[in-house]
Amino acid sequence: MLVTMLFACGSNTQDEANKLLEQANEQFKSHQYDKALASIDSLRRVYPGAIDTRKKALALHQAIELKRTQEELAVVDSMLQAVNHDYNYQKQKVEKDKAALRATADELTMLTQTRIRRDSLQTQWEVLGAKIKYIRKKQKEQ
Repeated sequence: MLVTMLFACGSNTQDEANKLLEQANEQFKSHQYDKALASIDSLRRVYPGAIDTRKKALALHQAIELKRTQEELAVVDSMLQAVNHDYNYQKQKVEKDKAALRATADELTMLTQTRIRRDSLQTQWEVLGAKIKYIRKKQKEQ
């Protein structure tokens, strides 16, 4: 009787863990990434013994992080292209003004600030790209 009760409790635990995983899947599909990650965290915390479900949750966690990072990279890429275009335009103008000895301090300051913004976005873009590569590598290992 004790064995039956333990087996029944274990099955119930597995069912509850699977429900949380399914909830996280639905949240992921509806682009509610933060909620999906919160559901996965709850699953890990509340059902530490549901090993198979936790393995599936890990794969889902990686998929969520990959998708979020890809979306963020797309935004950063768009911003980087716009800032790079502005920088190149400003640089050409400043170089012409320097050659004609008309460059102002404001122009030079604006060019420097735009370059800093461009470099910052470029660094962000590279970090996000590296994160995507890392996640894909981990997904292949599983």
